Amino acid sequence: MSDGDSEVSTTVSTLTERVRLAHRAGTSHDDREPRDLMADPAWTEDDLGVPLPDSAHACSVCLPTWDAVVGYEEGRDKVTRRMRAGYPRFFKHPQVERLFAAARAEIALEDEHVVVLPTRGAVQRAQRWVERRAETAIRIASLSGLQALVVPQKAKQDADLYWRFSGEVVSSRQAQDFLENNLREGSKSHLIARRIAKLAGAEPEDAFIFSSGMAAVTAVLRALPGVKEGKKTLQLEFPYVDCLKIQELFGNGVVYLNDATGESFDEALQRIRQGEFAGVFTEAPSNPLLHTADLARLAAACAEGGTPFIIDDSAGGPANIQGLRFADVVTGSLTKWLSGMGDVMAGAATVRPDSPHANAFREFLAIESTETAPLYIGDAEVLLSNLKGYEERMATVNANGAELAAWLAAHPAVETVWHPSLGDTTNYDAVKAKGGGYGGLLSFVLKNQKRTPKVFDNLKVCKGPSFGTIFTLACPYTLLAHYHELEWTEDCGVPANLLRVSTGIESFETIRAAFEEALTHA
Repeated sequence: MSDGDSEVSTTVSTLTERVRLAHRAGTSHDDREPRDLMADPAWTEDDLGVPLPDSAHACSVCLPTWDAVVGYEEGRDKVTRRMRAGYPRFFKHPQVERLFAAARAEIALEDEHVVVLPTRGAVQRAQRWVERRAETAIRIASLSGLQALVVPQKAKQDADLYWRFSGEVVSSRQAQDFLENNLREGSKSHLIARRIAKLAGAEPEDAFIFSSGMAAVTAVLRALPGVKEGKKTLQLEFPYVDCLKIQELFGNGVVYLNDATGESFDEALQRIRQGEFAGVFTEAPSNPLLHTADLARLAAACAEGGTPFIIDDSAGGPANIQGLRFADVVTGSLTKWLSGMGDVMAGAATVRPDSPHANAFREFLAIESTETAPLYIGDAEVLLSNLKGYEERMATVNANGAELAAWLAAHPAVETVWHPSLGDTTNYDAVKAKGGGYGGLLSFVLKNQKRTPKVFDNLKVCKGPSFGTIFTLACPYTLLAHYHELEWTEDCGVPANLLRVSTGIESFETIRAAFEEALTHA
């Protein structure tokens, strides 16, 4: 075994032990050893609904077959009743469901619905938003450290949408502690901010930690002076679905440019220079097509137009992406690569110290990250533990991602592979961190797309939403994220049968063997 292999083995051993301890901490009545999803992935029909990872606070769930994904999207009982976890903003964790039920029993009338939020700031903002949309009165109630939005049935859907899109959520640990009369005060976000700032090349006072990545993006959107002036925002490249949704729902609307190249891009740059937009948003790279726009030209146009430029680095993470080279603010989900474990939600927004908008952002984000959507101290402690070994972990992920992308691109059954290492890498290389790589997130489609369900069903890796875990994770991304708008995504160049893969830290031979066997069904 080489020295490099020895380092990977040590990392895997350390992380496996951390999973075991986290599992024990989260399930007080369960003494079994947690499932090692790198050695024993959750991929069969029998695994439908199991948490990914095997933890009481998992942020993903196994949807092992094409039919299970469709059943989940259509709300079929045979799928939903087996789900013991899910992505927290979309799926109410069992502890959160218990919290909502307890609050409803205590403060709601028979025909009222309750959504519990973490802070007074969050619930007051939710009240105003839901009242405007539902055109009905909404009331607020306090819950010994948490806040409740109490709504009539006609406003239930809007209240649930606020929970999903704002990201200002109560976590499963926070809910559990509340139900056990052990809700904790205090914060350890400043310790996480130091780590994030160091990775991003900023000062600790320029990094702000939130309860989720979407809460960070939402806070940055609200901080834009142009939003208060009624200006729309601009989104470049096909984005993660909710990044576009929050600009539609919480801003003044969004102008969307799917392909940031050619004459359309030149026109967008001109409009930016003229100061038309409240802010310009893009991802580096984008999810799921892994494109990176010409960030240098965008930054120059934004500077000329006095327009804040926001880059989200969630798909690559700060070990690979140095977004502050170009952006005024970098947002990111800490749930993904930085945690690696998939058992805690968190997000960050980091301000470029020499940005002309820095002071305004600092002032606003300091309030939002403490008074609206703070990271619960119990979650902060878990994240601090998970952050250990982040750079070493990403080196293995990067190698696996690049190798798998190249292998798939050469496979006779594969039509197209999207990964930052393939094709023209100029734009990505401009933002790539020193010592960084091209990341572990990739997407592909088959030449015979009718065979995609069969290939997916026979793929022996963990299968479910989210990415960034130490175990390889795959999903039919477009089906999961855009099930009710598949024609629109096709028009945007995102095929309905696209498969997205997040490589873990298993040996590449293990990963390759799983895909090689699955592709025999293509």
